[in-house]
Amino acid sequence: MAAATGGPRPGRARRGARAAPTNILQQLRYGQLSGCGLTRGTQITEALLKERDKQAKWSGIPLLLQKLYEHSHPNSDFSQCQSILKEISPLLSMEAVASVTEDKKAAQESTFPNTYTFDLFGGVDLLVEILMRPTLITQKKKQKISDDLIKDCLSILYNTCICTEGVTRRLAERNDFVLFLFTLMTNKKTFLQTATLIEDILGVKKEMIQLDDIPNLGSLVSSFDQQQLANFCRILAVTISELDPGSDDKHTLLAKNAQQKRNLGPSRAEINQATLLNIPGFIERLCKLATRKVSETTGTSSFLQELEEWYTWLGLDNALVLDTLMRVANEEAEQSSTESSDESGLANTSTRAQLPQPMKIMHEIMYKLEVLYVLCVLLMGRQRNQVHKMIAEFRLIPGLNNLFDKLIWRKHSASALVLHGHNQNCDCSPDITLKIQFLRLLQSFSDHHESLVCDGKRGLLTRLLQVMKKEPAESSFRFWQARAVESFLRGTTSYADQIFLLKRGLLEHILYCIVDSECKSRDVLQSYFDLLGELMKFNIDAFKRFNKYINTDEKFQIFLNQINSSLVDSNMLVRCITLSLDRFENQSDAKVAEVLSECRLLSYMSQMSMRMSFLFRLINIIHVQTLTQENVSCLNTSLVILMLARRKEKLPFYLHTLQQMEYTEKYPGFILNNFHSLLRFWQQHYLNKDKDSTCLENSSCISFAYWKETVSILLSPDRTSPCAIVSYIDEAYMDVDRDFAEE
Repeated sequence: MAAATGGPRPGRARRGARAAPTNILQQLRYGQLSGCGLTRGTQITEALLKERDKQAKWSGIPLLLQKLYEHSHPNSDFSQCQSILKEISPLLSMEAVASVTEDKKAAQESTFPNTYTFDLFGGVDLLVEILMRPTLITQKKKQKISDDLIKDCLSILYNTCICTEGVTRRLAERNDFVLFLFTLMTNKKTFLQTATLIEDILGVKKEMIQLDDIPNLGSLVSSFDQQQLANFCRILAVTISELDPGSDDKHTLLAKNAQQKRNLGPSRAEINQATLLNIPGFIERLCKLATRKVSETTGTSSFLQELEEWYTWLGLDNALVLDTLMRVANEEAEQSSTESSDESGLANTSTRAQLPQPMKIMHEIMYKLEVLYVLCVLLMGRQRNQVHKMIAEFRLIPGLNNLFDKLIWRKHSASALVLHGHNQNCDCSPDITLKIQFLRLLQSFSDHHESLVCDGKRGLLTRLLQVMKKEPAESSFRFWQARAVESFLRGTTSYADQIFLLKRGLLEHILYCIVDSECKSRDVLQSYFDLLGELMKFNIDAFKRFNKYINTDEKFQIFLNQINSSLVDSNMLVRCITLSLDRFENQSDAKVAEVLSECRLLSYMSQMSMRMSFLFRLINIIHVQTLTQENVSCLNTSLVILMLARRKEKLPFYLHTLQQMEYTEKYPGFILNNFHSLLRFWQQHYLNKDKDSTCLENSSCISFAYWKETVSILLSPDRTSPCAIVSYIDEAYMDVDRDFAEE
């Protein structure tokens, strides 16, 4: 055995030393992990490989790898390498096809012996060496590797990655190889295979790549055509999105604040975002790609080139794409044949010469998905104001408005294409994902910014309202539609914007969904409550319309039940009603007085017992350790109630009532101690965040100085102050100085 493998003769193991395995496969794996003994299959003799191949069912892969190694030495011209890879490739691609067509459970239980053998005998490392060899040789005349050889190497590496666990992660650990792959993207012939492999590798890389490290990034991006740029956006998405911590604990504001203190500088994702914005013309090209029509796509690529792009985009095997493509092509050919039997041959030839229209539409949808995602991330990043200005300048929103009916919210035809394993109504189908991505972009663009006016008779907001009213009750779009419209209203209240939406029946539509259809989805309900709050805030006409629609006690009770079922979801509406009531009560207008006396909602909130009930529950459902970006609004709503009480010099009464409610619950101090801790955290969180403070000011029409002052008064340590929380906690139950980390 020792002679056959070319290794040292195994002697008696040293005392305490772990004996090396004697099985060939185990020796290889041991060598790869330890660096001792056998580290690759080429160290094993050809005779032994031949002898063991059939019994071990290696399919001749180790022998082929040995031949590949011999023909890829530093002075080789690589002339024989491609023919060897042509023999290896089918053995691996069959398993790759199986891995992507099986369902997840079956794929997990499957084993892929050919790709495992290929990796075990050093195939992955050998292909990396072959690809990178020209960069490692110092000779003036460097080796030239053909495009076809590069494509074969990349395809085999990708197939091995998707079939054999750990390969992708190993490649991701080699920064030199990852950066080298980007240099291959300059060649259009190898672009698709390179992009696919890079995307897979970056998806598992522990540390995010820094775009600045990519050689000549600006020139590389500038060299891309529009299709390549769209593909490149798939890679960029991984490099500009913050890594998901993967634990709910990490999403608490307490944890986020602690993380920000540890990381004083910008994150790598933020640095990458800035790098992209510094590339001349980058945002403009994305806007053009996002808004181009299907008819504007270039038709110069051949049928096979477009087919290859589809294979890469969908992550499916060639056979599946070909089957789908030919099915549609044949349908079109049959239709053409029916219309003109004399030209049936010509029609069939024409159909197979280019992608059918449904495929082209889906192709464009897939492109736009990636581009809109990148734009959306940039709109939410540190440079959002700069990005917003650029996107407005390049007229992204009017361009998307022009695509709304024919592409974004197009009607499905009977022959519309869907991805393998999905249907047209599946949440991860390209059509639905595009709609959601579009709504997210619209939300990010409109959020706290003036919206851009669209061309034509119908603007984007009008179109959105029309489809919103037609959406089925169970539709997953309802949440995103409401969020997008709400972002248009969010910020400083605009009476004109509210009236625009009220005249188009939006309030009645929302109330129908909340009350008549008795919506059960928490996410959709929250988005409806938030939108209703922005639509009605300070608007007496909206409250009048509300009362006209909610015209019975039964309807009003259903509405209240929906609000009370989850205050985390409805608290923004509670805040709106409270603020509006306060403003209306200070007005002497006859119309306002009439609505105040008639509106069920305003009459309900005008009762002190109701406001105290909301305040008590809002404080009780949150704690410092459980505060998130989603529920911190409950804390701010409770503060709004107390700030309005302070304006009327009723703050001591409210605090005393909370104390009495604690005693009624037989738990003295539990609400006020918690509120004290929450307000201490509020100071830490908001006094260093410019954007958050602006949002609070704009949404409440209360100056942030008054917010800060009220919190300081409530947190006063003076137990004789009638406005200090500590004055209402008996000393025996006092627990206000505990460190957040200890709770």
